[in-house]
Amino acid sequence: MRRTGTRAEWLAARLELLAEEKELTRRSDELARRRQELPWVRVEKDYRFDTDEGEASLADLFQGRSQLLVYHFMFAPEYAAGCPSCSAVADGFDGSVVHLANHDVTLCAVSRAPLPRLREYKKRMGWSFPWASSFASDFNYDFHAAHTEEEWRTGEVEYNFRKRDFRGLDLEIAATVGTDWETYRREGPGVSAFALEDGVVYHTYSAYERGIDGLWGMYQWLDRAPLGRNETGLWFRRHDEYRSA
Repeated sequence: MRRTGTRAEWLAARLELLAEEKELTRRSDELARRRQELPWVRVEKDYRFDTDEGEASLADLFQGRSQLLVYHFMFAPEYAAGCPSCSAVADGFDGSVVHLANHDVTLCAVSRAPLPRLREYKKRMGWSFPWASSFASDFNYDFHAAHTEEEWRTGEVEYNFRKRDFRGLDLEIAATVGTDWETYRREGPGVSAFALEDGVVYHTYSAYERGIDGLWGMYQWLDRAPLGRNETGLWFRRHDEYRSA
């Protein structure tokens, strides 16, 4: 049963909530500042990527800018299609890419699937943001957005800065990429930030799981809707798989 009330009661409750929202905003601003204070770690390995412009280094992905944001998009070579969760996140990229580019920041997705598969899926989804393949690279493994078969078998998968054992799960989302749970979950979503200074690339930040929650544009809207997220199971689809509203 939903609570109802008068406009005066609503306003009093809203002002009380507003004070808490303002405190959360201030706390969020403080956390953003502390992210920028993390030590920069020099990237020593020479990662190579396949891009629409040809083979590229990590420095090349900056496209002449000093900052790079990488979204670790779950699309393994064994997948029939990109992860629907990552696809929902990526639906918001194109609107941000141009603004970030004009603020000295390049946004790029990176996946392990070969570039032709990424191009095909990108065309299907109608996206235009930069998307690189790390098929022949350890990049996703080193930044803990992909896990080897050996790690999976031992139950010692490092994800979100702790050891995890995903073997006891078997979630329905695996079927949406045409594979089994083990193959699906040897990939993980995440975001990593890099800086380029004097020709040297530095790793500055990474986040996973709920740490990338704010990138899901639809959830930010749902959090302000009358019923909130209101989730029962896997409700969302790739945007071309919904029936017409």
